[in-house]
Amino acid sequence: MVSVYCWRLAPDGLATRRQLRARGLRPGGQDVAAQLERPRRRRPPLVAYLYRVDLARPVRPMTEGRWRAHAAMMRARRTCPGCLRDAGYVIPPTLGTCVTCAFPDAAHAPDSRLPEHDDCEDC
Repeated sequence: MVSVYCWRLAPDGLATRRQLRARGLRPGGQDVAAQLERPRRRRPPLVAYLYRVDLARPVRPMTEGRWRAHAAMMRARRTCPGCLRDAGYVIPPTLGTCVTCAFPDAAHAPDSRLPEHDDCEDC
């Protein structure tokens, strides 16, 4: 059975994954020691799992191979499958292609947010 604590009332020596990472640590395969519950209105409580700091291990350093794999993964997320170019940003999964390929006519169309008027002296 895992101990349950109210939000912000966990004892010293326990930390969440993010708190461990901020200290340069990782859970290191240990089981969840306790959990925090933050009550919410009309919804189930938010739960945060806590790990023992004394059993945490140091974060493994990034090796050259891991950096290469990370760069390849990010390059794949930035490459448009339509035009096969690096978009310079992570392509949104909702579009599936870069913005230029997803909206080819938008580059030539006037901005629809601006009002259209012909008799403006400022334009």
